[in-house]
Amino acid sequence: MIADEPKIKVALLQNRQEARINLNGEFIFSACGMISGKFIAHCSAGYVYLNNASGTQIEKQKEIFLFAQEGATFTVPDIKIGIDFHWQQNQEQTFRGDIAFLACRNNSFNLINIISLEDYLASVISSEMSAEAPLEFLKAQAVVARSWLVAMLEKKKSSSVLTEKKTVRENEFITWQDVNDHQFFDVCADDHCQRYQGITRILSANVAAAIEDTRGLFLVSDQEICDARYYKCCGGQTDIFSTAWEDVFVEYLCSITDDAETKPPILTEKDADAWLRSKPPAYCNTSDKKILQRILPSFDRETLDFYRWQVIYKRRDLEEIIRKKSGIDVGRLENLVVVARGPSGRIYKLRIEGSKKTVIVGKELEIRRWLSPSHLLSSAFVVSTEREANGTISRFILDGGGWGHGIGLCQIGAAVMATKGFKAKDILAHYFTGAQIKKLY
Repeated sequence: MIADEPKIKVALLQNRQEARINLNGEFIFSACGMISGKFIAHCSAGYVYLNNASGTQIEKQKEIFLFAQEGATFTVPDIKIGIDFHWQQNQEQTFRGDIAFLACRNNSFNLINIISLEDYLASVISSEMSAEAPLEFLKAQAVVARSWLVAMLEKKKSSSVLTEKKTVRENEFITWQDVNDHQFFDVCADDHCQRYQGITRILSANVAAAIEDTRGLFLVSDQEICDARYYKCCGGQTDIFSTAWEDVFVEYLCSITDDAETKPPILTEKDADAWLRSKPPAYCNTSDKKILQRILPSFDRETLDFYRWQVIYKRRDLEEIIRKKSGIDVGRLENLVVVARGPSGRIYKLRIEGSKKTVIVGKELEIRRWLSPSHLLSSAFVVSTEREANGTISRFILDGGGWGHGIGLCQIGAAVMATKGFKAKDILAHYFTGAQIKKLY
């Protein structure tokens, strides 16, 4: 386990050929001392070129570093967030910390922000959820995000295979990604790792208090930092690690009911049908606009049907989505059959039956990707169909619940718990069975 606060390398832009950046304050620059103002970076023949606003080249290197002086920030006018998800958009964002332009293949570069872990977390917890969320929730989120990041980086050092892709047998596609596959930086700035949207989202004293009050605190189990996971909404029951990642049991990531009253896990298709076609009480089962406005970032407030949702596809449309997302032409889609579910109702193996081909897809994220132009909110759903007079399926109806993989901290549930008076330690104990909180620096 670590004993000192690390620096984190965060990719704000990846594989870009050109980018604009505004230096708000002074940055040390090796070639000409201090610089500030507007600049354009572009890549050619394996080198990054940095030009000032008038177009004059001030540097050409494979790696260019700019070191922020006291009070300096920088602004990137065009950062894409929510990549490939339904909330994808471009934003202007401002950051603290140092800057690196690193040339990579195909005449492109990565724009990296190098920043201390605690300063990084201040942005993460107010990017993942609203900075106006209750203090006890923000404290819980800070501990979880800190733990996940350090555990992931430690795991990454010892992992020879970062992305697991398994074909168990012909026509079975089981895919997941656990440790991220970023080779020249620690994390990206989007949902693929953790949302990191700069200081523009740090709007409340609660954020500073949450970081200060939890500085150096981690979730720990068996003398190791917990691989603490989180997502938006469990849908009433959390899931277990193996539905999304490796087939291993992680004790502190058990399935729990997101309520004071424990409910049985989903064991059968009958259970799943009853569960997902009802709205049982849970901390994350809220439609209170005042609460949601307080806890969710603005772009997440557009998704109001996160606890229970429905998606309807014309058969031909779903056939085309599957073909585009998987690269497989199954022909006329004849059925979607659940092969395996986790205790939250999330499917981690789904059989897609077509007139030309039948395939099995997993795990949960790959199922969400194959069955949507972006991603389904979750893989917890039951399937029903409507048919033509001749018996041919005309529409597929997916009735589902939850938002995200469902393992670990349910952000909406945790935020609602905080509004009900629960402390951060109680929230963490609720979602991470048996884990302890320990100060490491």
